[in-house]
This record gives sequence, structure tokens and C-alpha cells, in this order.
Amino acid sequence: MQIYLANPRGFCAGVDRAIDIVERAIDVFGAPIYVRHEIVHNHYVVDRLREIGAIFVEEIDEVPDGATLVFSAHGVARAVEEEAKRRGLAVFDATCPLVAKVHIEVARYARDAREVLLIGHAGHPEVQGTMGRFDASYGGRMVLVETVEDVATLDVRDPDHLAFVTQTTLSMDDTAAIVAALRRRFPNLATPRKEDICYATQNRQDAVKGLIDRCDVLIVVGSASSSNSNRLREIADKAGKPGYLVDGPENLRREWFEGVRSVGVTAGASAPEVLVQGVIGRLREWGGAVVEEVAGRTENVVFALPKTLRDVAKHLGSLSTTETTG
Repeated sequence: MQIYLANPRGFCAGVDRAIDIVERAIDVFGAPIYVRHEIVHNHYVVDRLREIGAIFVEEIDEVPDGATLVFSAHGVARAVEEEAKRRGLAVFDATCPLVAKVHIEVARYARDAREVLLIGHAGHPEVQGTMGRFDASYGGRMVLVETVEDVATLDVRDPDHLAFVTQTTLSMDDTAAIVAALRRRFPNLATPRKEDICYATQNRQDAVKGLIDRCDVLIVVGSASSSNSNRLREIADKAGKPGYLVDGPENLRREWFEGVRSVGVTAGASAPEVLVQGVIGRLREWGGAVVEEVAGRTENVVFALPKTLRDVAKHLGSLSTTETTG
């Protein structure tokens, strides 16, 4: 059984940064460190951080006074920020910079009193955070659009004062179809200055599209709560191939590979490489012979840690060095 390994796959720069923020905060301030929502949508990552001292909460009223709090990579509503500030919590924001870019667009559109359409999935924390950045006091409003069908039933106030933004982890194809429908109905629709769907989401989807025709089965390593991982698995559906989303090798089923001559393997942007290697190891046990890395787009993106966290870590490091040399 031939194994085709998608490139790029797994961790993106935003996920790397978010995990690093939690780890550094624990190193600097000691456990426990509180994290609002799962830092990223991956069970393995969350469980590992929990083991070293992270406590995950859904609301900040669960965080005790004087604690250190990290906002997840998905971003938070402005009201959450304000409540954390009011309570005097020490906050480090792990919001992905590409999500933060969407927040900036939303704030700009709000100041223009525009009606803003957010293309995304209801209930996703990124969508909740983005909608919570819109300031309706300027006279505009924000509406969620999930499907092409939603476009036909939209009731807008002024078609000439309309804009849209998107969740960063969507399917490019599905989003393009919704945007096309919006533009047909609202020709003067204002668009983001730069594509909202993040580079990592796009690159991972392109990589799977590049190998799906060579595969009988697609395995996506990622958690069910991960939007971008689910979008990767859906590419198999659209190609008429079986596709399975697994947290790790323990979720694989041998019957999926009976009579299969080739399998594609990829990972969502919040899934670590150790899980991918575990899946490959299990596939080899079941007849996988040759692993071929399929060339894809090279990623060199790195996002810096928050300056306040870097400064504190540097200061404590210098104190430690002084104590040692003194």
C-alpha cells in the first residue's frame, strides 16, 4: 500500500505561537495558567498543556483574582477583553495574527456604519469572537452567512453600504461560491483588502487537492472540533473518495484499508507531527510500504510572541543569570 504524505501539513505559525505563549507563561509565572477556551482545537495538544499546568475555562468568571489568563488562538469578543481588564487579570493574547487582521477589518467597517456579512460557521469560537468585535453604536450591524442559500434570504438595509469578512479556516471552494452569490446580488459589496482565509488553511487544502486523485483513501489527522481539519476531510467527499478524520493512530480501523492500494495522509493546522508519524507507523503495520512526501508550497511564516511576555521572560532570565554569576 502506497502512502502519500501531504505537504504542507500540521502546525501553522499561529498554532505554534499560541502553544508557545502558554508554555512560556507557565515557565515564567508557574502553574496554573488559565486559558479561555481550548488554546487550539486539538485534544492531544490541550491534554499535554493541561498536564504541565494549564487550566482551560470557557468563561473568565471561572478565573480566580490575580491569575494569569491566556486568550486562545481563535480570538475573543471585546467584552471579554474589557472584563479581564476590569478584574485586573494578567492577560496574554494568543489570538492568531490573521484572525486579529479580520478583527481590524470589522472595527473599520463598524466605524463606517456599514452592514457587515460574516461568512462562517455558527457557534465556532472564532466567529463568536469576530462578531463580538463589531461596535454597533456607529449604526451598522453584523450578520452571519453560512451557506449560498442564506444569501438569497438576506434582508439588508442598504445594498450600497455593505461589506463582508470571513472566518479564516473555511473551505476556499465553499467560500468562493458564497462570495460569488453575494457579488451577484450586491454588486457594490466591499471586500477585504486581503483574503481572509489564512495562508495555512489554503496551503493545506491545495496540498490535499494535489494528491487526492492518487489516493483510494484520505486520512486527516485532527480533532473533530477543528474547522480546518474538517474542511480537509471534505475534499475527499467532493472527490468521491473515503475520507476519515482521526485524532491519532488509535482511531484507525483496519477495514478502511482492505483492498486499498494507496492512502493519502495529511494533518490539520492544529495537529502535531508526532500524531502523523503515529498514523504512518500503524499504516506500515497494516501493509503500508513506501512513504512518498508530495512536494507542496514552502511555508516560512513566523509570528512573534507578545512583547510583554518576551520582556518578562527576558527580565527573569537576566535575574536568574545575575543570581548564578553573583
